Amino acid sequence: MSSFGTYYNLILMIKILPLILLFSVFSCTLKPEVDSIVINANVYTVNENFDKAEAFAIKNGKIVAVGSTLEIQAKYRPKYINDAKGKTIVPGLIDAHCHFYGLGLQQQRVDLTGTKSFDEVIQKIKSFQKKRQLAFITGRGWDQNDWEVKEYPTKNKLDQLFPNTPVIIRRIDGHALLANQAAIDLAGVTVKTTFSGGDILQKNGKLTGVFIDNPMGLIEKIIPKPSKETQIQALKDAEKINFSYGLTTVDDAGLSRETIKLIDSLQQTGDLKIRIYAMVSVSDENIDYYTQKGIIKTDRLNVRSFKVYADGALGSRGAALKEPYSDQHKHYGAMVTPLSKIKEYAERIAKSSYQMNAHAIGDSANYVMLKTYTDALKGAKNRRWRIEHAQVVSPNDFHFFENILPSVQPTHATSDMYWAKDRLGTERLKGAYAYKDLLKKYGKIALGTDYPIEKVNPILTFFAATSRRDLQDFPKDGFQMENALSREETLRGMTIWAAYANFEEDEKGSIEIGKLADFTVLDKDIMTLEYSDIPSVKIQETYVNGERVN
Repeated sequence: MSSFGTYYNLILMIKILPLILLFSVFSCTLKPEVDSIVINANVYTVNENFDKAEAFAIKNGKIVAVGSTLEIQAKYRPKYINDAKGKTIVPGLIDAHCHFYGLGLQQQRVDLTGTKSFDEVIQKIKSFQKKRQLAFITGRGWDQNDWEVKEYPTKNKLDQLFPNTPVIIRRIDGHALLANQAAIDLAGVTVKTTFSGGDILQKNGKLTGVFIDNPMGLIEKIIPKPSKETQIQALKDAEKINFSYGLTTVDDAGLSRETIKLIDSLQQTGDLKIRIYAMVSVSDENIDYYTQKGIIKTDRLNVRSFKVYADGALGSRGAALKEPYSDQHKHYGAMVTPLSKIKEYAERIAKSSYQMNAHAIGDSANYVMLKTYTDALKGAKNRRWRIEHAQVVSPNDFHFFENILPSVQPTHATSDMYWAKDRLGTERLKGAYAYKDLLKKYGKIALGTDYPIEKVNPILTFFAATSRRDLQDFPKDGFQMENALSREETLRGMTIWAAYANFEEDEKGSIEIGKLADFTVLDKDIMTLEYSDIPSVKIQETYVNGERVN
């Protein structure tokens, strides 16, 4: 090329370079700005078709686009790029039934979970008290079914060790407690004290210290109320634990008006970021207050349901059964709320916009609640009234679930299998922990843990629901595998179906445009791993409103 041609091209480039730069800048400004994009991920959107994706964009705490990495990068101008590097992302996990505040309070008490004997319980209490030197000792977590001697303990050793210090320790399911004589005396309970809806165990005409279900209130009323500072710390402790396990929303199954107000105040100031679906502990006063006030809904708090207790727990033989316990032939368990009161509650709640969520374990309790719901709702659809646990259901009663939502905890099945057959017998066991049968009737099923009765970790929920085995690989072939859930059903139950159970499916539960940017990052693909490897899955990151909280 001649020197003239070279000179001409150089002049041309100088002239058009500003235009190229201008076009480049203009092209960038055409791209809408977003707060962040997540790319190179293995995303299970859990939308209607259970589609997968690689990337999504977030603005103002919500998802504005979902697609491939190339599509999202080409379309948006992000302030921050989150390269997932192939990790698996699922919608923010939801625990549909837990005791969030109770978990936090338990961090302030002696933890007796996993003890293998009453001697170990005693040792833990001694060690705890040596460090704390408390004027009133409380704890939770013992389970006589895990001991070699599977009998209720007595207060004798506690009386010897702590003759002047009240001690109250609750069973793992919260439906029984053991109190020493100092606590019993302080409560004013004697062998002549009357009660209903439970039991106060005696031996040779003397109190053993064991109180089951309703009579527990006679003792628990003397427990010192935690200070506001302790309550706040409990909520923060619980949040930290839940975020570490990838949970972004929790359904607290039974809260007082006072605690709900405290949660709301902490959320409003940004001191508590987890989303909470609060079930109000039922009472005449609470029904009056909340039904008049109406549904309370903020960005992080949802108050629109009442928690009712029908019966006790199977492990403490407090569950109400139609026929006697197989290992205690004259015992049927007990309803803890009178039938007349249950019907009254249902009729009052049915006239409001609130949901009714009932703890029902035994087949008798489940029948009572299912029939009561059906009568009160009078065929009304989409009320989403829930049976919490639905643990033992008679074959003739499953049809009720066509209009009543089952909310279950899969790890209960694998925890209880060591002794459930003893309580129920072979035939009755067939209608227990029947998650697939419940799903078939309603079309959805909400999954939770009931922590701190079970562990917080939702990965164990996934494992128990799909494999029907515990961490010791028991039972080897899985418990009644015809009632196992598929992996897709399980993930839906921990996300979109749990959101549906809370009337929140339009705002969360899947990774879709317009929904809240709540999501959980896993270190492995939980949908394709070998079953034996599922419990090893770890939570890498947890996001709420697109903000990393763990």
